[in-house]
Amino acid sequence: QVQLVESGGGLVQPGGSLKLSCGTSGIIFSVYNMGWYRQAPGKEREFVARIFSTGVKTYGTSMKGRFTISRDNPKNTVTLQMVSLQPEDTAVYYCNAQNLPQNYWGQGTQVTVSS
Repeated sequence: QVQLVESGGGLVQPGGSLKLSCGTSGIIFSVYNMGWYRQAPGKEREFVARIFSTGVKTYGTSMKGRFTISRDNPKNTVTLQMVSLQPEDTAVYYCNAQNLPQNYWGQGTQVTVSS
């Protein structure tokens, strides 16, 4: 079965850094577009970053310059390095794997930015 498992979330102070990881199984990872989305309480799910199967990267407007997405195909893993975190970054962060018509989501990991 397909599994996407996020890790690395936690509590960090404003200005701090976190690195999230998403390990996958049950998919041909190298052909999937991988992404990160986040959702804060009472808000819609928001696009964070995407790395296509080709390695091309895109970012949400507020994430550009602070977040870096990468993938390690031999390890079937996608990573999100986050720096200069601010309270508005607080959300549950979800890993996404897409190769339409297939579209999979992880369970999410909580990121809280607070002093």
